[in-house]
Amino acid sequence: MPTTPPSEGAARPAAAVDAEIRALLLATGGWLWGPTRERYERLRDEWVQAVREEMATAA
Repeated sequence: MPTTPPSEGAARPAAAVDAEIRALLLATGGWLWGPTRERYERLRDEWVQAVREEMATAA
């Protein structure tokens, strides 16, 4: 029987992650490269997960 991996703790709300993404894009003038690109991609993945969790909770 498959087991569910333990949760990594409470996820941030999608709105909080979205605000951080917007601030990053504003600070960089929209240019994403190197470490900035990696940070954006991690935030994007976190945002997607937060949206999915919020949708599942609402359902």
